[in-house]
Amino acid sequence: KRATEMKQKQQILQLLGLAVSARMLTSGEELVVKVIRNSQAKIVIISSDASANTLKKIQDKCKSYNVELHVFGDRSDLGHATGKDARVVLAVTDQGFAKKLSELLNEFNRG
Repeated sequence: KRATEMKQKQQILQLLGLAVSARMLTSGEELVVKVIRNSQAKIVIISSDASANTLKKIQDKCKSYNVELHVFGDRSDLGHATGKDARVVLAVTDQGFAKKLSELLNEFNRG
């Protein structure tokens, strides 16, 4: 079970890396809020160690704009996957990437 979880986590992080290469990923709170508002965000991922304020802000935005939101990894996982320092919030702007991420994240969170 643990090995499967690690494999799933790896797949999600690799997919995020691919989304960065394809320029289909936005990171950072302000920019993510902007793409949610512009209806460009297809799925949003927030780290498990985000502050309560950030979490609430992103949850509210996703809810009002009907964007799928997942809590996944910590800020160093998300940063590492995107080739940056720590990242707390990511938004994927491509439907194809979002669909695959959604499937993987739902599977991962079901555990």
